[in-house]
Amino acid sequence: MKKPAPSRREVLRSAAILAAAGPALAGRAVHAEVARPAGAPRIDAVLRTAIGSHEVPGVVAMAANEDGIIYEGVFGTRRVGSGQPMTRDTVFRVASMIKTITSVAAMQLVEQGKLELEGPLPEIDPILNSPQVLDGFDETGKPLLRPAKRPITLRHLLTHTSGFCYRLWDAELGRYATAFNAMPRARRADLPRVPLMFDPGERWEYGTSIDWVGRIVETVSEQRLDNYFREHIFEPLGMADTGFVISAEQRAREASVHKRKPDGTLEAEPLEKPSTPTKFSGGGGIYSTAPDYLTLARMLLSGGSLNGARILRPETVALMNRNQTGEIETGRLKTVAPSLSNDVDFFPGMHLRWGLGYMITMGQVQGGRSPGSLTWAGLLNTYYWIDPSKRVAAVFMTQVLPFADHHALRVYRDFERGVYRAVGAA
Repeated sequence: MKKPAPSRREVLRSAAILAAAGPALAGRAVHAEVARPAGAPRIDAVLRTAIGSHEVPGVVAMAANEDGIIYEGVFGTRRVGSGQPMTRDTVFRVASMIKTITSVAAMQLVEQGKLELEGPLPEIDPILNSPQVLDGFDETGKPLLRPAKRPITLRHLLTHTSGFCYRLWDAELGRYATAFNAMPRARRADLPRVPLMFDPGERWEYGTSIDWVGRIVETVSEQRLDNYFREHIFEPLGMADTGFVISAEQRAREASVHKRKPDGTLEAEPLEKPSTPTKFSGGGGIYSTAPDYLTLARMLLSGGSLNGARILRPETVALMNRNQTGEIETGRLKTVAPSLSNDVDFFPGMHLRWGLGYMITMGQVQGGRSPGSLTWAGLLNTYYWIDPSKRVAAVFMTQVLPFADHHALRVYRDFERGVYRAVGAA
């Protein structure tokens, strides 16, 4: 059923919000190459109203099909109270959205025969190569560990079924860390810094699996991760604003992180201090822009190539897009630190699975993406989806904590529905 056109009252309410908010709500000019669909003004209105209602400080939202960009909207400010407007090229910290990039890198090495999804992993660390599973705690609080029933494979890592978890969403792992750190140094030497929380392949839990994939990519390719990404992914695709380290010019375009206060308002945090790291993670710590990340999504939507650059073979992308976790449910997280993350359940009641790098929605989203669509997100409420059936890919960028912020998610969902209405695909 099509959503009815906005009532006169809704239009007047939106106009009042815009008038009160002033120029910060005016969307920046759309890039010249974008042929806006007839429904674009309706998406604009949704995003403008969200800014006026202080649901998000600013947003860059873009969508594309195989032919190119079909929508982009740029609204609000990079930092609440600064008056500095969002721009198309605003730089965001996209956190775990790097995991898709790392997965692409690993699958390139699989294509080259340098890695296997089921074969033995390179000898990197006993934590990875001789893993131990946490089996609870004794009456004194001492961790009880045992060897894993089977080796960890690349497939386990890419699907988050390895047993590696994040303390942010696993209280028992936090308890282990506390017990481990309280032990004498000599005793700690006999225990893993990080145990598995279950045997590989038996459950799904989000965690540091892709961090390990990044180390594997470095070992097998004999390149530092930043160099590998730049040479094999970013430069071929023209992703000039994506990387672990940003220049002074890029930093001048960076959006601030905002924290959601108990009363629902947003408070801007200082920008992180500039640094020059020499070690890089496959699981986080990267910067990007909406146009850059949409380029990556379009490459995957197009079967591994874009604008003449072949990144992956079509059959590799097809494999990544298939359910790799069988009947194991994925995608739901219970927070341990509400200041950093809400509980996560993006699609209540829907079966969710994992491919080789991202979550797969198994059902139809009302008014939105198709069954078999691919998606994930970053801690600061950056999101993307790829819909292979309806040939649509999109990104939604803002900078808000906690993760799965209810306000940001509502705007993201309204944006999604607007995209499908606008292209007549829903």
